Amino acid sequence: MTLQKIVCFIMLASSVITFAYSLGIMSDLYESFYYSIRSTENPARNPIAGSLIYYDMQDFNKAFLKAGIALILISLILFVTNTHIRRRYYIGNVVAVMVNVIANIAVAVWASAQIGVYKDKFLNEVDFQAFREYADLMKSYYTESTFWFDVHIYVFGFGILACLLLVANLIWKFMLMDQEQKLIKAGKEEA
Repeated sequence: MTLQKIVCFIMLASSVITFAYSLGIMSDLYESFYYSIRSTENPARNPIAGSLIYYDMQDFNKAFLKAGIALILISLILFVTNTHIRRRYYIGNVVAVMVNVIANIAVAVWASAQIGVYKDKFLNEVDFQAFREYADLMKSYYTESTFWFDVHIYVFGFGILACLLLVANLIWKFMLMDQEQKLIKAGKEEA
């Protein structure tokens, strides 16, 4: 039971990490481009070509933030259904595990695809020469780093690892329940 409690807390931790990542993913873009954008309608008025990626990512970031909150709430279902303390699993426990696995994998696939698109946009559309000149002139933040775009591999990797542990725990519990039923059946036959 200690193992399944740990697995449930790992699942919750992975959801919290995903949420925290959704809060931080725009950090560099905000620091770099927010004050340089003069017009969202006329990109030619902006001193840095490609800086509108900051605005382009806003809808995704809002959806990703909501997905992070949803993952936290979904992981709490494991605790509501007592998945972390039950000796035997019932249908509610199985549903809680499956909902967690499906939600985490769906968010990982969706967000990874979106982040990949925005990373390509950052690398291919931003005029880094103009960006560097603007940053030097205004004494503002400059980076060519794609750290916040790349870290999703580790964030979602941890989430998928947590899902695998949750499924392994579910399979292990079913094997234990099956062995328990066999022992009970053997005990009844002896009596």
